[in-house]
Amino acid sequence: MSTIPRLKTKYDETVKGNLMKTFSYKSVMQVPRLEKIVLNVGLGDAKENPKALEAVVSELEQITGRKPMVNKARLSISNFKLREGMAVGASVTLRREWMWEFLDRFISMTAPRIRDFRGLSTKSFDGRGNYNLGIKEQVVFPEIEYDKVERVHGMDIAFVTDARTDEECYELLKELGMPFVRKSKEG
Repeated sequence: MSTIPRLKTKYDETVKGNLMKTFSYKSVMQVPRLEKIVLNVGLGDAKENPKALEAVVSELEQITGRKPMVNKARLSISNFKLREGMAVGASVTLRREWMWEFLDRFISMTAPRIRDFRGLSTKSFDGRGNYNLGIKEQVVFPEIEYDKVERVHGMDIAFVTDARTDEECYELLKELGMPFVRKSKEG
């Protein structure tokens, strides 16, 4: 990627200044920034159906443009018929330009395609300045061709920032254009 992503430019030119005013930071280095975005898909039946895992890896690659990592079980759990080292899902970590491009596409194209979308919940902050959300269907991503989907599955998306509080993270993501539900509506 050779061009500077649109949201990165917006962050540098307007969001930093707005956050400095809002939180009265003394230095630009105190302003929170987005560090990475992690997409994770867990597949319980990956051990019985290896083709499902291949499909998930392929779909994650289409969505992000990066090669996903296959996650393996760390422990053996007999009740789940799970052995250590078995494939249980896939994940992709996006940083730098890839992260900004994905965030831009997510905000402008993917989030509005979520069924019954009225905004993202403001209750999904983890207490350490990160935001997590779950998507029930991968077909909301425009990169996925609905006719070629063998099985609908969900995924988790984690927006990791270096913000110290949830309020700072909320303001950062809101300034970037994340379509949150108004706080008074969710109460």
